[in-house]
Amino acid sequence: MMITFGPVPSRRLGYSLGINHIPPKHCTYACVYCQVGQTTTMEITRREFYPVAQIVNEVEQAITRAAEFGRTIDFLTLVPDGEPTLDLNLGILIRELKKFLIPVAVITNSSLIDRPDVQDELMLADWVSVKVDTLEENSWRKINRPHHSLSLIAILNGILSFRQKFTGELVTETMLVSGINDNENTIRMLTGFLTELQPFKSYLSIPTRPPVESWVRPPDAETLQLLLEVIERRCTFFDLLFESEGDDFVSTGNLVEDILGITAVHPLRESALRKLVEEVDGDWNLIESLIMTEQLFRLTYRGDHFYTRRSSQRV
Repeated sequence: MMITFGPVPSRRLGYSLGINHIPPKHCTYACVYCQVGQTTTMEITRREFYPVAQIVNEVEQAITRAAEFGRTIDFLTLVPDGEPTLDLNLGILIRELKKFLIPVAVITNSSLIDRPDVQDELMLADWVSVKVDTLEENSWRKINRPHHSLSLIAILNGILSFRQKFTGELVTETMLVSGINDNENTIRMLTGFLTELQPFKSYLSIPTRPPVESWVRPPDAETLQLLLEVIERRCTFFDLLFESEGDDFVSTGNLVEDILGITAVHPLRESALRKLVEEVDGDWNLIESLIMTEQLFRLTYRGDHFYTRRSSQRV
């Protein structure tokens, strides 16, 4: 198994060299929207999965290859096919990675962050992303399907206590799933918690890749617009992760089909959509026509426009 991948472009981290130090699919959660697949080993006991020396050796080789091709690496990112804090050697690994003089990021589902040892080890990172999908017990169990011994209250308190000590950049990520955590009350509770937490940034996502459960859907366009308006009134540090990285979408020859196909999977930022139209010498009036005929829906968030397929047209 390859432990490293990339560097790949990331809206949050520039060019990131991914480090997959947990084999699939050892996790503390079995999230319904997970793109990696079913959790095959649900566990909360921390242990070694790969020797630190093996991981560091592969990272060093990847850094060398990237340098040979003139590729920049802005972050070394622990983003495995399972929960990174299950790695008993997490702290040792981060210390070893810091020797490369490249910032280290960790993307965690937060499930073990109430544990002092996990907090101490995450403190060594430069950038940490924690998952906060909901503050409600019932929706937490429906969307994240946690290990039976985990406590949502303990996790939320752990996030708050970690924030008090962490000197790096702390960000949060929330995935919205239709019918579970996409109502106004849930969002108000979420923004209340995040206002108390005061992270560097809070990212809002919707399912954009095939989820483990086929019934998982993003909120419809109208609901999404309502929730964004609620968020905008209450928080200044939210950002959206609605589209794939970059604006490098390519037309296959039928621009309308391409646009409707892409926006059925995830909303497009206007800059990405304009680039797609311009690359085939298209006319922006086509987009306005799709909106007029209710095939596209335009979302507005903090002056930026996103375009998504109408919920009645979704595939």
